[in-house]
Amino acid sequence: VNDSLMRFFDHCAKFVALVEENDGAMCQVNAFKEGPEMRKVLEKVANALCLPVEELNADLVQVAFLTCSYELAIKNVTSPWCSLFSEEDAKVLEYLNDLKQYWKRGYGYDINSRSSCILFQDIFQHLDKAVEESKSSKPISSPLIVQVGHAETLQPLLALMGFFKDDEPLKANNYVRQTHRKFRSGRIVPYAANLVFVLYHCDQVKTSEEEYQVQMLLNEKLMVFHHSNETISTYADLKDYYKDILENCHFKEECELPKVNNTAIDEL
Repeated sequence: VNDSLMRFFDHCAKFVALVEENDGAMCQVNAFKEGPEMRKVLEKVANALCLPVEELNADLVQVAFLTCSYELAIKNVTSPWCSLFSEEDAKVLEYLNDLKQYWKRGYGYDINSRSSCILFQDIFQHLDKAVEESKSSKPISSPLIVQVGHAETLQPLLALMGFFKDDEPLKANNYVRQTHRKFRSGRIVPYAANLVFVLYHCDQVKTSEEEYQVQMLLNEKLMVFHHSNETISTYADLKDYYKDILENCHFKEECELPKVNNTAIDEL
């Protein structure tokens, strides 16, 4: 168990203080809870339950929706709670959850993803070692490495690598414009989410750079690399594309709280 690596977010003082424990960091989430889309869902649910709308809030309705979705996902049972929601309601509540993930674990603040560089660098250190051993004709000492974490581990790492980034940030006031967004946490980090790096040693190649190639799979599906628009990359090209993160992202410095007396929201 290496919590400093797999739960890097707990060990990053800047993230904890300015995002995790800072109510102001979730201003877009809170604004959406009070917005017209959520108001419409609240009124509909209150009417179905024969309750005054004032007795409900976004958090309570989200609990009902999650109860419905958990039973459906885990037991394949349609919960009575599901009858409260239409497909459009579900899209609104999905967006509420995506907003939270975006601002707390995704692209909302740089520290969310930058704090994961310790894990990103660790992955490439293992790949480097395998390449070195292969070049020296040594047996690969660790042909398979498995690291186990949570969605909160994986989401920042994928953001650090630039995957599922929309042109426009997810905000409380652009729900309709984000209908076709890339950032959908339920698809990116579903139950048993997994990210796999596969390193290949290729014998019949034209250049030495092509000898070592890499593929990435997210939830058993091949990912398209940004720099090549293909599902395979030479290891050298991949390292070159992420050179800045590999060389210039230092966990201690990234996660240090600012010494100047700025407010948390200014710092973010």
